[in-house]
Amino acid sequence: MNEIQTVPADLRWHKSSRSQTSNCVEVARLRTATTEVALRDSKDPDGPVLLFPRADWLGFLRGTRDGQFTLD
Repeated sequence: MNEIQTVPADLRWHKSSRSQTSNCVEVARLRTATTEVALRDSKDPDGPVLLFPRADWLGFLRGTRDGQFTLD
């Protein structure tokens, strides 16, 4: 994971359709590095952005769907 301060202006940020409040994250695919995914806090769109390798992001999504991160 890497943090960057400057993000390309043409990123298309997406928020979950299940999000009902401002407490969410937004995700975008970087056009300049298609193997990375950008993540930011929706409450602070001008704040820091975290970058993840695409494979790691897909692994996180897969684990989420499989219940790997459930809170018991």
